[in-house]
Amino acid sequence: MNGKVEICGVNTSKLKVLKSEEMTELLRRVKRGDQQARQEMIEGNLRLVLSVIQRFAGRGENMDDLFQVGCIGLVKAVDRFDCDQFEVKFSTYGVPLILGEVRRFLRDSSALRVSRSMRDMAYRVLQTREEFTREHQREPSLDEIAKILELKREDVVFAMDAISDPVSLYEPIYSDGGDTVCVMDQVKDEKNNDEHWLEHLALRDAMERLPERERHILELRFYQGKTQMEVSAEVGISQAQVSRLEKSAIGQIRKNIS
Repeated sequence: MNGKVEICGVNTSKLKVLKSEEMTELLRRVKRGDQQARQEMIEGNLRLVLSVIQRFAGRGENMDDLFQVGCIGLVKAVDRFDCDQFEVKFSTYGVPLILGEVRRFLRDSSALRVSRSMRDMAYRVLQTREEFTREHQREPSLDEIAKILELKREDVVFAMDAISDPVSLYEPIYSDGGDTVCVMDQVKDEKNNDEHWLEHLALRDAMERLPERERHILELRFYQGKTQMEVSAEVGISQAQVSRLEKSAIGQIRKNIS
């Protein structure tokens, strides 16, 4: 069948799409306890689950598993949504719940181990965020979450960071049909930048200008990590001479670099 894509045995090309009026009527019936309307509402929003799990495509995860987990979030959204109370579209309310279920599943099945206390704190943060979003129709700030849970702001940040999904440096973040930009292309390298490279060249050039004995003393001291006593024994001069030659060589290097 052309365009057929199956996930969990469901032909996604034939998934129902509900109109806004149909969705509102079904939600009102769901609120009255109509199980048939509940089933129709869930089946009519499976595309919403698909749109959410596509964010996790390419990570090596089993998409069937993610779809099933996402459906749990969809069911929660259908059961909790009140069209008389909430002034947002069902999709706006449902996506965070679906996304939360998927992320929770990925965290629990992750090979990275997080302490139980940190994980429990993170779950409390997630639950608080979901409840706040449901009540105020917006996501809370970190300060608001910290105040509700009576935690320090940094504790909230640490808890959420601890359960965040690791991202590959080679994961693409942008492509316009040409070269793909990956995460590693956006990470700043404070050490191996052009400025550090030029400084390294200047230092090497300044070292090469030193007399052979002074250069050998600096190599023993700063590249091999030997003490002045060890250098004096190896070179065959006193420690005082080593100290004097070392200071003189360093002064000459600074003069050549500046």
